[in-house]
Amino acid sequence: MSKEVQIIIDGKTFHFPVIEGSEGEKAIDIAKLRDLTGYITLDTGYKNTGATKSAITFLDGEQGVLRYRGYPIEQLASKASFLEVSYLLIYGELPTLAQLENFKIRIQKHTNLHEDIKKVFDGFPSSAHPMGVLSSAVSSLTAYYPGSIDPNASEDEIDLTIVRLMAKLPTIAAWSYRNSKGMPLMYPKPKLGYCENFLYMMFAQPNEDFDIDPVVAEALNTLLILHADHEQNCSTSTVRIVGSAHASLYSSIAAGINALWGPLHGGANQEVIEMLDQIKSDGGDTQKWIAKAKDKNDPFRLMGFGHRVYKNFDPRAKIIKKACDDILSKLGVNDPVLEIAKELEQAALNDPYFVERKLYPNVDFYSGIIYRALGLKSDLFTVMFALGRLPGWIAQWKELRDAKEPIGRPRQIYTGHTTREYIPIEKRK
Repeated sequence: MSKEVQIIIDGKTFHFPVIEGSEGEKAIDIAKLRDLTGYITLDTGYKNTGATKSAITFLDGEQGVLRYRGYPIEQLASKASFLEVSYLLIYGELPTLAQLENFKIRIQKHTNLHEDIKKVFDGFPSSAHPMGVLSSAVSSLTAYYPGSIDPNASEDEIDLTIVRLMAKLPTIAAWSYRNSKGMPLMYPKPKLGYCENFLYMMFAQPNEDFDIDPVVAEALNTLLILHADHEQNCSTSTVRIVGSAHASLYSSIAAGINALWGPLHGGANQEVIEMLDQIKSDGGDTQKWIAKAKDKNDPFRLMGFGHRVYKNFDPRAKIIKKACDDILSKLGVNDPVLEIAKELEQAALNDPYFVERKLYPNVDFYSGIIYRALGLKSDLFTVMFALGRLPGWIAQWKELRDAKEPIGRPRQIYTGHTTREYIPIEKRK
């Protein structure tokens, strides 16, 4: 017998089915609530609202579990390449050797941008935030590939758009960075690996040999995998709701990039470094700032510690900590800001105040440190996040389209004025 929930309103009983996911998650299906009762639910921020069914990512914040298509993040981060994980998220299964090779070849074929797109970059001052440049350039791709805006495009046409976007976003991201530095743009070298090609476009100088450090490339591969998807977060939900209007994949991803830009979402790793810089400029006394963080009357909060979803620990943080240690050891960076980060990390891992509250360093804390060690400006950190999140966004957009989900249309509880009569301006006081 199927389970149901009864809701009693004004003496009348209404029955609503209970839905259970493959991992035991339970939901009350209230799709007909308004039709049957005239009521809606109020859930500010959608904290308890399931807007869709999804088979892409499972997240258990209480137990610190993250799986892509059923595969634990720990296994994928240690054994897979970013393109393998991208294929898994987008198409539902890990690729065979032949499928992965074909995926790589198709991506290599489309890494270059149309020469006219360089005018988009020329139109921005070097002071422009790279995320603004990134979203604008991605949105502009609809002009170069107008077939992408056809809501009735064939599966082959959609797949070509997916491959193009996977291929071109690293180029756009690297060019956004170089534009912000006033540096000449570097064309891709498609024969390099996905991460290696990105590092080349980011850091190589014209007419100079550029050696790609395998430790750095491996750390980047790990970072991208850890950021590849994270269930129905702010930017992912944005991609889905924009896509539900039958907007193109490019437009939907551009919207997701803009949502990710917010400091409460993808900008968190940038805020970590800005916090560390603040502590350094104050003299670098970490104990002083730890005391401030413990003082409930002090507005200061440690950025990069704890997580609003993971109530125990962020499983990605354990993985990225090793990559962080490897990078710092390999590069031998002498940076007082990174020394402050290490002191804060040790305090959080050992101080009873943080341990009891499970305020452990999270993925934003370690990723910010890695990007700092690589010499990146803090305003590029969120661009790196977007590069990793791309396959998840694509998978979510594709899932919504394949399921033929309706256009998103949230309701509201109106709290404004009731009917008022218009008063001519000369009679207003």
